[in-house]
Amino acid sequence: MSQNILVCVAWPYANGSIHIGQVAGCYLPADIFARFHRLIGNKVLMVSGSDAHGTPVTITAENRNVTPNEVVEEYQAEFLADWEGLGISFDLFTSTHTDNHVAVTQDIFSTLHDSGYIYKDTMSQPFCEDHDRFLADRYVEGICPNCNFDGARGDQCDGCGNTLDPKDLINIKHRDCDKTPVFRDTEHFFLKLSAFNQDLIEWVNLQDHWKPNVKNFTTSFLESGLKDRAITRDISWGVPVPLDGYESKRIYVWFEAVIGYLSASKEWANSSNSSWEEFWFGESQSFYFMGKDNIPFHTVIWPAMLMGYGDHNLPYNVPANEYVNMEQKKISTSRNWVINLNDYLTRFDPDPLRYALSAIMPENSDSNFSWDEFVRRNNDELVATFGNLVNRVLSMTNRYFDGVVPAASQSDKNSRELIIEAKNTLDHVAKELSECKFRNALNASMSLAQSTNKYLNDEEPWKKMKTDPVEAGQVLNTCLNVINCLKICFHPFLPFSTVKINEMLGVKTSIPDNGWNWNEYELAEGHRIGSIAPLFTKLDDDVAAEESSRLGT
Repeated sequence: MSQNILVCVAWPYANGSIHIGQVAGCYLPADIFARFHRLIGNKVLMVSGSDAHGTPVTITAENRNVTPNEVVEEYQAEFLADWEGLGISFDLFTSTHTDNHVAVTQDIFSTLHDSGYIYKDTMSQPFCEDHDRFLADRYVEGICPNCNFDGARGDQCDGCGNTLDPKDLINIKHRDCDKTPVFRDTEHFFLKLSAFNQDLIEWVNLQDHWKPNVKNFTTSFLESGLKDRAITRDISWGVPVPLDGYESKRIYVWFEAVIGYLSASKEWANSSNSSWEEFWFGESQSFYFMGKDNIPFHTVIWPAMLMGYGDHNLPYNVPANEYVNMEQKKISTSRNWVINLNDYLTRFDPDPLRYALSAIMPENSDSNFSWDEFVRRNNDELVATFGNLVNRVLSMTNRYFDGVVPAASQSDKNSRELIIEAKNTLDHVAKELSECKFRNALNASMSLAQSTNKYLNDEEPWKKMKTDPVEAGQVLNTCLNVINCLKICFHPFLPFSTVKINEMLGVKTSIPDNGWNWNEYELAEGHRIGSIAPLFTKLDDDVAAEESSRLGT
C-alpha cells in the first residue's frame, strides 16, 4: 500500500555557495531517499528552499554594498542550478522571502501567542555604542563557555553544536568593529519552550528508530531543562511581527526558518493543485535531513512549535549526519578550504561526485573527502568495475548476436546463483535505503557488480563462442538481466548513468515508471539492445594534484 513520505531538507542560507560537505550532509542523502521511495511506489513530497532572512544575509549584503534581496535572488538562482546539475530532485525548492511563507509564519506566531505559548518580556541584548544599534546574535562572536571554541556566534557554537545566548560568550566582540558591546534591555517576544519540556521527553523516548547520536543529543538537551527563547530581534530584514506597535522588530530566523517546511508544502500544493494536508496529518511519515549542528532545531524547537500549533505530525525521523572534512582538515569557506558544488559541476560529471560522497557519507561519524580517493573511486569502481561490465556485456551482445538478446537456460547452476544474488541484493538494498543506511546500500550494489564481473570472467563467453555459442549466449543473457537489476539498485545514487544504461539496454519503460521491480526475464530472447556509449570517463592521475592545488588559494 502506498505511503505518504514528506522529505524535509535543511534550508541553506542564501549568502554563500553550496559546498560538498553540505551535499553529503543532507542534500544527497535526502535525494537518494526520496528517489527510492518514489521507486517503491510511495507518494513523496521533497521540499526546502533558501533561508533568506536573518543576519547571514544582511552581513553579506552590507559587505557587498547591495540589498539583502539582491543577495537572496543571486543565490536562489545558483542553488536551483546546483540542484539541476547534481540531480537533486526537489518537488519544490522555494525561499523564505515569499508572501506565502510570511503568511504561514505569522499564522503560527499568532496561534502560539493567542494560546499563551508566546509572551512579551524584556531581555538584555548586546548594543554597539559606536554603531548605535542592538546587535543580532550573529553580529557578535566570542569564546564558547561549553567547549572554549574561539569564534562561537551569539546563537550557536559550531565547535560543540550547542545553542547559545550572546551573554554566554566569553570575550564578546562586535564582529564589524571588534569593539566590546554593552548590554541593554529591550522588549521582545519569547517562545515558552519550557512548557513543552516533559511532553518532548516522553515523545523522544519513543523514537527508537532514531540514530543513537540524534536521540542521545536530544535527550541530553531536554534533560538539562529547556529555557524560553526570544523569537524576535531588532532588525529590519525578515518576517514582520503580526502585532501593532512592533514595526521595528522581526521574527527571528531560527523560529521562522523551520516553518518553511510547512509553508513550502502549502506553496507546492497551491501550485500543483495537490493536498499538503496528506503529508502533515494522519499516517504520513516526515523525514528531516540536515547536519548535526541543526539537530536541536528539528528534534526540540520545531516539534515544540508544532505541539503548540495544533495536531500536525511531528518529525518521524531526523537522520542527521556528521561532518565531511576536506583532505583531513575541517571545511572552511573563509580559507577556501572547500569545494563549491557549482565550481565542481563546471569540470566534472555529476554522478561520480554523487558516488564518491555516498561512499563516504558521514552517517555515524565524521568522514573525509580527498581528490586522490575521488579519482580512485571514479577509475577503479565506476569505470573499471561497473562501467566496464556494462560495456563488455553489451559489446559482446552486439558482436556475437547482432545486438539481440540470446536465449536463456533454466538449468545453468552458476547463472541461477547469480540471479538469486541479484534478487537478494535488490531486497537488501531496499531495506538499507529505507533505514537511511546509504553507504551499506551502495556497497551492496557495487558488490553485485563485482560478482557479475567475476561470473563473466569465469564463464568466458568469448571462448565459449568458439565451441558452444548457445552456452555463450546463456552467459550474456544472465549478465544483461543482472545489469538490468543493477540499474535499479544504483538509480537513487547514479540517476544520470542509470538512465543511460536503461537506454543502452533498449528498455522502453523509464526507470521511475518501472519502479523497484525486477523481472529476471525482462530482457528475453529476441529483445534488441540500444546503442552503446561510454558510461563513465576515466580521469587522469594528475587531476587529483591539480584540484588539490586549488584549495586554500
